[in-house]
Amino acid sequence: MLQGVLSRAPATDAAAAAAMKAKRAAASPGEEEEGDGRSARGKRQQLLALGPATALASAAAAEEGPETRGLRLLSLLLRCAEAVAMDQLTEARELLPEIAELASPFGSSPERVAAYFGDALCARVLSSYLGAYSPLALRPLAAAQSRRVAVAFQAYNALSPLVKFSHFTANQAILQALDGEDCLHVIDLDIMQGLQWPGLFHILASRPRKPRSLRITGLGASLDVLEATGRRLADFAASLGLPFEFHPIEGKIGHVADVAALFGSRHHQQQREDEITVVHWMHHCLYDVTGSDVGTVRLLRSLRPKLITIVEQDLGHSGDFLGRFVEALHYYSALFDALGDGAGAAEEESAERHAVERQLLGAEIRNIVAVGGPKRTGEVRVERWGDELRRAGFRPVSLHGSPATQARLLLGMYPWKGYTLVEEDACLKLGWKDLSLLTASAWEPADDAAASAPTTTTS
Repeated sequence: MLQGVLSRAPATDAAAAAAMKAKRAAASPGEEEEGDGRSARGKRQQLLALGPATALASAAAAEEGPETRGLRLLSLLLRCAEAVAMDQLTEARELLPEIAELASPFGSSPERVAAYFGDALCARVLSSYLGAYSPLALRPLAAAQSRRVAVAFQAYNALSPLVKFSHFTANQAILQALDGEDCLHVIDLDIMQGLQWPGLFHILASRPRKPRSLRITGLGASLDVLEATGRRLADFAASLGLPFEFHPIEGKIGHVADVAALFGSRHHQQQREDEITVVHWMHHCLYDVTGSDVGTVRLLRSLRPKLITIVEQDLGHSGDFLGRFVEALHYYSALFDALGDGAGAAEEESAERHAVERQLLGAEIRNIVAVGGPKRTGEVRVERWGDELRRAGFRPVSLHGSPATQARLLLGMYPWKGYTLVEEDACLKLGWKDLSLLTASAWEPADDAAASAPTTTTS
């Protein structure tokens, strides 16, 4: 597994850092990326052209064991990332065919993760040649692509506990926040297919006192997708006898100018005092969710919900390119490792895993590697939302107790033994072996709290 290879290859990382330092000393401080005027198609053909080195790599790979091949892929990826970081585009271009020959989206986990990082490096080199960086996707996904992403998320939900962990912990925190109240308004900053909410509906319907009012405001990039999600949730709520309303908002939370827009009609705005309002966001790197982080923080301050639940990837997006690349390589190597070895999986499971890796994880890798730092939207992004919420006047609500218990029960349902759950401060961290993957946290307005210590939820 490439994650294991990474942990056993300190000399490779040290050599990469030393080489980068030497190249940085030799490079001109103000050197600009230049294109040679040829078309994008010609560039891509040039990047992917196979040469003698690739033929030699193919012959050598046939005689290598999996771990040796993993080490070679790691070395090639780091060398290529170094070259990109130092604007040595010719060197990077020459390494790409060898990476492509050794890697495979259908092979072992090291080969699969290397295939997607190789594709992302190819896109990065091409954009560097052309002197143009495409921003992180801001437009709505095409209908066909949106369907593929939806199917991939459902497969991810079945193959891995990560999605369910996000749903279970947030739902438990929301139930605690209700504290006997019977009117709930959920604002989901990126509702997508709404997979999380049927679980909450089930729990609410099973209580002796059913909610008097249940509303969800869902934000997203496509009104058609939002309305379809709303219909599915409404049908499910009706089957449980729950009153339900859905308010779709096509757009991003950071671009919402007026808090009142999140509450719909005047009737609902007048009803605001009777409702418990909670905000939820499950973080990912498929596309830009907030639009403006500054606008998002401003709106959350104005909204002052009773609770904010957020699930963040434990992955940084700031700093220099090489640092981001190495961190992302560690992170996604763990994710691919956790999804298992595709070469030995059953055909149906292997197809589902491939859909998850291609439509979700591969797209995230491309966004992180091929589109760098603040160039995504033109502004500096929030690195850790938990820290930002604290600065914005919120304080943590501990997820110890019922949320942690539910998370442990969830992990017990899966046969894999590599997943770990850590209670750190007021948060829950789900990891694979020694690497944290997701952090779930809950937040409330600090001046609404009776004490300065974090609130603790109980079973």
